[in-house]
Formats: sequence, structure tokens, C-alpha cells
Amino acid sequence: MTFRRSLFSLAIGSAMVLACGPALAQKGQTVKIAWIDALTGLTAATGQNQLKGFQFVAEQFNKNNAAGVKYEIVSFDNKLSPQETVNALQAAIDQGIRYVAQGTGTGPATAIIDFLNKYNERNPGKEVLFLNYAAVDPALTNEKCSFWHFRLDADTSMKMEALTTFMKDDKDIKKVYLINQNYAHGHQVVKYAKDNLARKRPDVQIVGEDLTPLAQTRDFAPYIAKIKASGADTVVTGNWSSDLTLLIKAANDAGLTAKFYTYYASVSGTPTALGANSAGRVYQVGVMPFENPAARKLMDEYKAKFNDDFYTAQIYNAYSLMTAAIVKAKSIEPVKVAAAMEGLEVPSFGGSVQMRKTDHQLQQAVHITVWQKAGAKPYDYSVENTGYNFRTVKSYEPYVASTPTSCQMKRPAGL
Repeated sequence: MTFRRSLFSLAIGSAMVLACGPALAQKGQTVKIAWIDALTGLTAATGQNQLKGFQFVAEQFNKNNAAGVKYEIVSFDNKLSPQETVNALQAAIDQGIRYVAQGTGTGPATAIIDFLNKYNERNPGKEVLFLNYAAVDPALTNEKCSFWHFRLDADTSMKMEALTTFMKDDKDIKKVYLINQNYAHGHQVVKYAKDNLARKRPDVQIVGEDLTPLAQTRDFAPYIAKIKASGADTVVTGNWSSDLTLLIKAANDAGLTAKFYTYYASVSGTPTALGANSAGRVYQVGVMPFENPAARKLMDEYKAKFNDDFYTAQIYNAYSLMTAAIVKAKSIEPVKVAAAMEGLEVPSFGGSVQMRKTDHQLQQAVHITVWQKAGAKPYDYSVENTGYNFRTVKSYEPYVASTPTSCQMKRPAGL
């Protein structure tokens, strides 16, 4: 599989597929997607950004896509609650919606998988497909893997594999502090950080660790005091939304000069908290290559419309995969689309991505970026109008971050 292609060759390939579009049986049909995530509470800013992202990219694809379909997003606020997620999913199904997208939190993602496993078995011909764009617990594509679930983000273990591959060459790292949210993802960050650092940098000391309640802590000053007292030169955190924004703010207020290796420093609110004090010492691992011309075009258009930042490549990949799968299946029926999506390779901002058939985990390049002052083009983008941005310092091909799976997938009859 070739993961790096020129924009020219991608454009030609897309045009060839598009030429087949008008003859497809599903042309002109509307594909509704139930977007279920938090729009209230401490993580509301993240949810609102993701919802706008899904709506905006739908508008872009609706102008011209190879399948000839129209995408429509119907939003539901799950308040970051698994039970509210199930209630919203049932409401969406009652409205005849056959696709669901969710990404904020492992609990809601697990609830969707468990619900759909039972619902789809009991309701042949009315199946619903789950596009998981950001819930990254490895269990979801291992012991809890499901035919009805497709993950578009790199999981926690994949990102940590890339992050520690980068960290191992930084000889200034001597003492690491782990601070994470007290739920599945946070626990996994701790586990994989310890395992990977022990394997790649056995000389590094883990000098402390904390698990904080998810989206409940408003004052991280006591935690920053512990980190300073530990003598840590590096902090590793999978925190996101308010839990990272407030952690960074407390660190800057206290004058903590340790490096931060993060998963979600680009998420709404955190860049503003980073400011000038964090330049050159806050890193992020992710799947969005910010300097890519196609990504930059989308970012500029999104910012012009919302005065907000587009930072989630997984949203683009959701539509790219869906469109290609619909073309391949010649249908918008979820069972046929799911079967077509398995093994499918499509272009993305960081090169080609491929949906692994074994466990429905997207295989993709992973990028390490650092927060620093905006410069000349193409490095001039100003995140949250701060005058700073995330610049790619290292990109890893998919095989570097790819991790094995224990998935034993139960498939529908005949597939």
C-alpha cells in the first residue's frame, strides 16, 4: 500500500471515480448522520467545534462527491453521559437515521457499540453503522471490536507508540510525570507510556502520576505544585478539553518550564491557554498535518466562516471513506457500506489511509507537532488568533504507529 501520493495524482484519481457518479443508483439520496456528543458542560466548546466541523465538511462534500449523495447532520447532546448517548441513539433510530458519529469519551462509544450489537441483530434490514471519530480506547478495536464500529482516529496505543518513538531521541528527558483523566483513555495513556518508555528509554524515571476526575476539576494548581516538587522535566498527558486547558493555564501561572507531550493540545480553548509561554515546549501527537495545502485550505475556509479552528482530520476522513464505500457498494444501506469500507484505501491530508478489515481500525500516518510562533507561509496560520500554531516536526508512516489487534469479529451472515 502506498501512503504518500501527490495532490495531482489524488485529484486525478478522484476525478476518475467522480466520472462514474451519475450512473450510481443512490445518486440524489440523502444520508443522515446522527452526531451524538456533548454540547453542554465543561467540554461544550469541544463538542460545538466538532459539530460545526461535521456540518461544514458535509457542505463541502455536498457540492460535489463521487457518490452523488447529500449528507445531513442531525445533532444530539449526550452531556458526556453513556445513558444520554443511548437515549439519543434511540431517538435517532426512531427518526430513521442509519448512521451515527461520536468521538468524545470512551463511555459513550462503548454504549453505542453495545447497543448496536443487540439492535442490529434484532432488526435485520434496519441496521445502523457507527463512525467513531475520536474515542481512542484500544479495547474498542480489540476485545470489544464490532462489525458495526469503525474508528477513524489512531487509538491511544498507536499515538503513544509514535510519541515515545519521538521522545526516545530527546536526551534531555530524564524524569517524567504522568497526569491523566480518570477513565479508560487516561488509564491507557498511563499504561502505554510506562510500557513504551521502559522499552525505549529504560533510563527515564517516572517520578509521579495522577488521575483526575473527567471534566470536573477547575483548579489544577495543586497538581502543578506536585509536578514541580517531583523535579519532572517532562509531563505526558492525554487530557483534553477543559482538563488540558486548565492544566496548561495552571502550569504557566506557576512558571513550570517542563516540556508537555500531549494528545490534544490543539483542541478548543487550549491553544489560547498555551500562549507565548508554551512555545517550543508543548508537543502534540495526532493525525492532522497542519501544513498540508488541502488541510490548510479547509482550515482557512472554516475560520473565515466561524472564526474558529478546524483541527480534526478524522471528520474529513469520515466523509471520504463513506463516499468511497457508497460508490463501491452502489448503495447507502449500512450493511453494504460497512462491507465496502473494509480494507478501503482513500486519500487524506497526511497521505493515504486504509481501513483495516480485521478490526476496523484506520491505519494512517501520525504526526508530532510543536507549539511555536507563526512564521512565513505556509507556517503563518494563527491558531485561536494567538499568533502561534502547531508545526510538524516529525511524521511517521502508518506502519510505525500500527499496533496488533486481538479482535475476533462477529460478522453478519454471508459476510
